[in-house]
Amino acid sequence: MRYYARKLGFYLVALWAALTLNFFIPRMMPGNPVDALLGKLQQRGGQVGPEVRESYEVLLGGNSGEPLWNQYFSYLGNLARGELGVATSAFPAQVTDVIGQSLLWTIGLVGIATLLSFVLGVVLGTVVGWKRGSRLDALVPATTVLSAVPYFWLALIFVLIFSTNLGWFPRHHGYDVALSTGWNYEFISSVIEHGTLPALTIVVSSVGGWLLGMRNMMVSTISEDYILTAQAKGLRNSRIMTRYAARNAVLPSVAGFAISLGFVVSGSIITEQVFSYPGIGSQLLQAVQNSDYALMQGIFLVITVAVLAANLVVDLLYGVIDPRTRVEN
Repeated sequence: MRYYARKLGFYLVALWAALTLNFFIPRMMPGNPVDALLGKLQQRGGQVGPEVRESYEVLLGGNSGEPLWNQYFSYLGNLARGELGVATSAFPAQVTDVIGQSLLWTIGLVGIATLLSFVLGVVLGTVVGWKRGSRLDALVPATTVLSAVPYFWLALIFVLIFSTNLGWFPRHHGYDVALSTGWNYEFISSVIEHGTLPALTIVVSSVGGWLLGMRNMMVSTISEDYILTAQAKGLRNSRIMTRYAARNAVLPSVAGFAISLGFVVSGSIITEQVFSYPGIGSQLLQAVQNSDYALMQGIFLVITVAVLAANLVVDLLYGVIDPRTRVEN
């Protein structure tokens, strides 16, 4: 119990530190969201007086007359109520609404693609590691090269081949904009059709890492004494490979997969930009371009919480899977 309490205490402190940095960093950046929004109004021919500016400062939290510590405690109170402010790049939409809409797209695309690449890499790595020295080892350098290819270049090549030349997949957006959104066959099939090529790009570029890691762990595990004992007992090779070798070799990959799930919410900015996909990565890039500090702060907060939660789950699961981690030195 002390092990779990210590882990929870550590991550609570890490969460507080992340929230504090998330508060101070945007306030140390040049400019402020009020100037960015009023600049857009003036470009459209709107008149901005002192009263208008003061109103927007109160609305967007840009009023510097309040002491910094009061702003900090107000910020923590707003977080406890789930209030992240107003997104100036999508004014007057709330930050929580903007993040909520785009986060579903990213989780659907990057989450499924990450799961597929993990399963495919682990399965291939298990077989390649078990049959080390065979022709299957050629998969390792081939997939490693694909993983080393610049991500944006691979995405552009896929668009050129599968969208422009062959016309198999759409090139832009997350669905056919002519359709009305909803849980119907036309919309869902359009979402799947538009998301297949971005997901394929993520899978191809990341499967090599999972394959290489699982293959190396399998080679190391096969040399253990309990594998030799299982072979001496006359057990089937398939049983030894899956129930004895792969079951132990996959533990580091499971830890890496759990951590990678935390980064799913950050999306894949380059992929979403190449394919004009309406995910959290595109929203983050748009927030940076429009100096939307409230939206940037909200997205960074969601990413931080997701990564910390994933790491916490990994630590707690390791305490269950391997009791040795709970033993104090």
